Amino acid sequence: MASLRNANPRLKNYFKENYIPQVCEVLDTRGGGHGPTALLCGILVTCPEDPLSYLEGMIMVIIKSGLQNLLWDMCIAPSMKPNIRRLSETYLEQLFELDDQLIFFYLSLKDVIICGQVNHAWMLMTQLNSLWNAIDFSTVKNVIPDKYILSTLQRWRLNVLRLNFHGCLLRPKTFRSVSHCRNLQELNVSDCPTFTDESMRHISEGCPGVLYLNLSNTTITNRTMRLLPRHFHNLQNLSLAYCRGFTDKGLQYLNLGNGCHKLIYLDLSGCTQISVQGFRYIANSCTGITHLTINDMPTLTDNCVKALVEKCSRITSLVFTGAPHISDRTFKALSTCKLRKIRFEGNKRVTDASFKYIDKNYPNLSHIYMADCKGITDSSLRSLSPLRQLTVLNLANCVRIGDMGLRQFLDGPASIRIRELNLSNCVRLSDVSVMKLSERCPNLNYLSLRNCDHLTAQGIGYIVNIFSLVSIDLSGTDISNEGLNVLSKHKKLKELSVSECYGITDVGIQAFCKSSLILEHLDVSYCSQLSDMIIKALAIYCINLTSLSIAGCPKITDSAMEMLSAKCHYLHILDISGCVLLTDQILEDLQIGCKQLRILKMQYCTNISKKAAQRMSSKVQQQEYNSNDPPRWFGYDREGDPLTELDNVTPSKGASELTVEKSTYSSEEQAA
Repeated sequence: MASLRNANPRLKNYFKENYIPQVCEVLDTRGGGHGPTALLCGILVTCPEDPLSYLEGMIMVIIKSGLQNLLWDMCIAPSMKPNIRRLSETYLEQLFELDDQLIFFYLSLKDVIICGQVNHAWMLMTQLNSLWNAIDFSTVKNVIPDKYILSTLQRWRLNVLRLNFHGCLLRPKTFRSVSHCRNLQELNVSDCPTFTDESMRHISEGCPGVLYLNLSNTTITNRTMRLLPRHFHNLQNLSLAYCRGFTDKGLQYLNLGNGCHKLIYLDLSGCTQISVQGFRYIANSCTGITHLTINDMPTLTDNCVKALVEKCSRITSLVFTGAPHISDRTFKALSTCKLRKIRFEGNKRVTDASFKYIDKNYPNLSHIYMADCKGITDSSLRSLSPLRQLTVLNLANCVRIGDMGLRQFLDGPASIRIRELNLSNCVRLSDVSVMKLSERCPNLNYLSLRNCDHLTAQGIGYIVNIFSLVSIDLSGTDISNEGLNVLSKHKKLKELSVSECYGITDVGIQAFCKSSLILEHLDVSYCSQLSDMIIKALAIYCINLTSLSIAGCPKITDSAMEMLSAKCHYLHILDISGCVLLTDQILEDLQIGCKQLRILKMQYCTNISKKAAQRMSSKVQQQEYNSNDPPRWFGYDREGDPLTELDNVTPSKGASELTVEKSTYSSEEQAA
């Protein structure tokens, strides 16, 4: 039942109307052996009008027949039983127009290997050629040895199209074996400390069809830069982020031979060695660039951007974060480009002047991220209001923006299509702005009002009227239990963040959970007044939870987390940092109940041992851990007791720290 994309509409509607996924979950968690399989096959093939009564009757049939006589199709009427092919073929494909091999495409490499060891039939399915088109070794970099990687690449060398070695510590011989994958199109060797120019030479000679190449944070030099235009004639995506071993001369090589003229995406983040001349070389050789990312670049100036865009006029997406010397002159230079997405952060030199003619210079802008730009005022918002294509606007930490500017922005056509709006730390905003949002934004899905401390209960009431909203961040506001009760009437919210909200209690969270059965993300971090009661409420009402942060909640205990682990099987992200009462037991419970857990944060968990954390690290993709005493700003000591002015907490002797990271996540994801 991995997918219903190809199933007939009748079956899809039956699934939805009769809550079949919930029935499946109950059978799967409470049943065992072939019993649940027989019942599920019966209910899905016959589609009875009353599924529960049907199940009750079939269970009685199974009891009378005895488990020893149980067959997978015994709950299907004889007239409806399909003519099954030989065992080597799949049943599900005939029964439900599904392909059970599709399941394996959604598994990690480690899980595929495990599945191949279940039985002969599963082993055959894991040998499907297309299953090995994309291999992600980054998820098993601490588990699988080089010799397995070598044998895998040797066996599937003609099928491999995409390889991910992010963060892998491999021998040179292993990297050389990649050259045998003649059909390779995508290669990620970011953060691989042993990847060298010599490794690149072998790969470039054997894999001329590479389209995507991520070399970020490796030790490559100008030698590799010379290889790129010579061998990768069709290269489209290139990341050189934080590669500081090449120089301007290396960028000049990009124009040699056939050159890298098909390049459309380039990431030069952290390459502080590049001068204005280096950007001229890029402009001469890569005129087709449409997506440019340059983060963490304190040496980037207006002249660098000007030199680049003189010949790269096709740029549509631009990311400049951590570039404090960029000013309004850069915006003027970019007027020759057809920008759709632009992102600036932490810049004090960009002012309202950059936005004065934005509707004329960039009429197709759809994404604007101008977080922490202190020079932006209400005047800029007024200039943005005519943008009819705008869907995402991030003005977090733009502290000079107020109700007047937001009202003028929302009065324009830009408000109609806006889907995401981040107004975190825009401390001048009040209930008036939220009322305007509820009136003018029919498609708003994501809203952040973090630390907008002028928001009152009246403003919370207006949020309920934004019917399209699925995610709200009210962290650092004065929201109370009454506000949560009002918010629970929305019914469509899937994500709620109320971190550092000291006016809420267990009662408020319980009431919200009871009415928010589709909740997937909850952040109540640093609400030290909350207790086990909220965890139990989540386990009872919010079983679809995928992300939870209870960092800085010292009253949470093992018993509540055990209940959560037993009920919330879809949990992917969990932050229990500062939950000082939790012990090693919780890690055992998570391994049993939350098998989909990917990210686990447990900083300042004084009662969780280093040994237990090390065992857990092999079960998740990313883990952060230490057993230090909580910092003073947490407001309590290692026992969970509130600090007083006279307390002087010092780190405990033998405090240990362990951080294990197996993969990185994009912000969209991650983010999630």
